[in-house]
Amino acid sequence: MPEVDDERAEIIMYGLQNIIGELPKGIIILLIAYFLGIFKLTLVAILIIAPYRCVSGGIHMKTHIGCIIYTLILYSGSALLGKYVVLTGTTKYIATFIVWTFGLIMVKLYAPADTENVPILRKKERLQKRIFSYIILTVECIIAVAIGNTTISGIIIFGDFIQTLTITRLAYNLTNNKYGHEIYAKN
Repeated sequence: MPEVDDERAEIIMYGLQNIIGELPKGIIILLIAYFLGIFKLTLVAILIIAPYRCVSGGIHMKTHIGCIIYTLILYSGSALLGKYVVLTGTTKYIATFIVWTFGLIMVKLYAPADTENVPILRKKERLQKRIFSYIILTVECIIAVAIGNTTISGIIIFGDFIQTLTITRLAYNLTNNKYGHEIYAKN
């Protein structure tokens, strides 16, 4: 397509690669969740955790298998924990407060946690994503405390905790990821 310049072609190619890579991954994760008997809870986990992940960022695995395993842990793992680890009363309040406090500190230090492939270099965009991270985390923690459904509450608490772990320097070091803004700021 001669009318498409190189930059636009690169954007189109990146989008196609994401669609081709994400669709099978999503199907695999939902099939595994179905066979584990947590299909609906995994969908709920995706709806709850994905907005926080979109703005706070986090690690990305280097292979499709690694990505499937990581995504399965994030969403289906949160669903399983929410289903089988029942947090009620004081325990729920303390767990939510710990996750919220930990999240606020990690968001301040690391969010948005970008990658080398998709760095976030504009200060305004970084600030907006950090603010949205605070807002989404806080709203979700309020919902976790207020909601009577212990499974959904657990999914929020465990899911937000796991997601917050993925933005930390420790997670980046363990998975051999690098923060994109740090790499490109040096150049």
